[in-house]
This record gives sequence, C-alpha cells and structure tokens, in this order.
Amino acid sequence: MANSPAIVCLGEPLIEFNRPKEGDGRTWLQGFGGDSQNVAIAAARQGTSTGYLTSVGQDWMGDAFLALWKAEGVDASRVTRHPSAPTGVSFVTHSEAGHKFDYLRKNSAASLMTPETLAVDYIAGARFFHLSAIGQAISDSARQTCDAAIAAARKAGVKVSYDTNLRLRLWDLDTARRTIDATIARCDVALPSLDDSQQLTGLSAPDAIVDYYLKLGAPLVALKTGAEGSLIATARERLRLPAHRVQAVDATGAGDTFDGAFLSRLLAGDDLESAGRYANVAAALSTTGYGAVTPMPRQAEVLKALSRA
Repeated sequence: MANSPAIVCLGEPLIEFNRPKEGDGRTWLQGFGGDSQNVAIAAARQGTSTGYLTSVGQDWMGDAFLALWKAEGVDASRVTRHPSAPTGVSFVTHSEAGHKFDYLRKNSAASLMTPETLAVDYIAGARFFHLSAIGQAISDSARQTCDAAIAAARKAGVKVSYDTNLRLRLWDLDTARRTIDATIARCDVALPSLDDSQQLTGLSAPDAIVDYYLKLGAPLVALKTGAEGSLIATARERLRLPAHRVQAVDATGAGDTFDGAFLSRLLAGDDLESAGRYANVAAALSTTGYGAVTPMPRQAEVLKALSRA
C-alpha cells in the first residue's frame, strides 16, 4: 500500500483571476482555485498531511500549481501532466449579489482524467478521501474516475467526504440531483451548502435538508449555512453552530476552507462541536481577503481567533 497522506483529494485545479470590488475594473489578481485543491491546502494549513490527485497541463499554469503545492506541503507526487490539454482557468467578479464565477475549462487536463490512470493504492492508504460534485460534472470520464475513486476508498475502508458544490453551467439540475444523491449514499461525511442544497432538494429549511441527506445514508452531515454558521448532524445529535463574525470581502473558497478545517480537526480527534466551531472560524477568516487560497488561515490564526471568541 502507498505511503499516503491522511487526506487525499481528487478534482480539478483552476488558475484564478479575481477582480476586486474596489478596483478600477481592469486589475485582476492572479491566484489559485478549484474546490478540491482548496480543501487540500486548507487542511494542510491546519497541520494535516494532504495529497492531490489531478492532471494539469504542460503550461505555466501547471508549473505554478506544482510550485504552490510544494510550498504548501501538499503531496503532488501522483499528479499527472497532460501533453496537450491546458490547465483550467476561473474568473471571479463581485457585485452586491455576491461573487460570480466564469470559466475557461472545457477539455482541461483534469477533465480528461480516466479511471485507468487512477492511483488506487494512494487512495487506499489515506484516512479520508475527498471529492466534490464539480469533479463529477466536468466530463463523463471525470465522473467515472470519481466513481472508481469512491469504490476504491470504500473497498479499503477509507472514509469518503463529499461536497455537493453545484455548478449548473456544467450539467443540468436533474443529472446533478441524481448523481449527488447517489454519491451522498456512498459517503461518510456530507458537506453540502445551504444554497446548493435548496436547489438540489427543493427544501428550504436547514433541518429538512439535513434530514434528507441523513436518510439517503450519510452518517454525518455538516451543512454550511453561510452567515448563519453551520448545522452539523448525525442520527443521534444536532448542533447549530454560529458563524464567526468578520469583515468579509470575498467568500470565494470559504466553503472549501470549512471542509478542509473540519476534516483536519476530525482527524485530530475533536468532537463534532469542537471541529465545527473551528471550521466556522477558519471559513470566516478566509473571507477577509481576495481569492480562494491566499486568505486561507493557518492553524495558529484560527486558534488565536477561537481564543477571543
């Protein structure tokens, strides 16, 4: 079995261009995004060993990601490089309605991943395997790769964590709903967000959404409710944890930061309430700067904020 990190994530990294609200409309900040790779970095910044499975292009963007992961301590030893397909790109703009994403990702290197190239032994050696619905939505072969990865994790007794991140530009709602519901039934930790879940389930109340996902078979559901914090539930307990108040400027990557921090603290042995409170603080701190990765807090910053809460 491979010498794997504690958390292995699978998905698509995206070079990010973020246009600040207070800028001149022509200035873009180059950063890094892609929900699953954000989770890997968020967990690494909390002191947890993490690794990433993906494919990037033979371009400056692929070079930049490999340099980032090395600097952040994210193991990229199983990342492949496609000889011709590019690394994906995202553009983030802001308005009073919140942040908006646009993409250049069709036929990206990550979208061309196949089950045949999957590092099954690497997944089997982890304690958590993490993926999101975006990784399933970017292409049919990526969806098959995600399915194969879940099967490998479950066969090896590795816990599966799953974020329901919904991107309707990538697939229609009915397909998304069927795929996400089927995946929730195969995961150990479901990490939905309220707005996505309202669209996916047709339900509005957080408690009803949590009940829906518990009944599908997820033993643990951590519902991210934005400015209201989070609702964490199992069949036996339900915790409503308030958000940590900050002066937010950009929520890009906040949910991913929650995911990485929550998984990190579960692995450290925290109970659900402690892990949830920690993740709420980490997610809030990540909104105080622009971009998905740059403002993600490290463990010392989260602990300091927690001590003042």
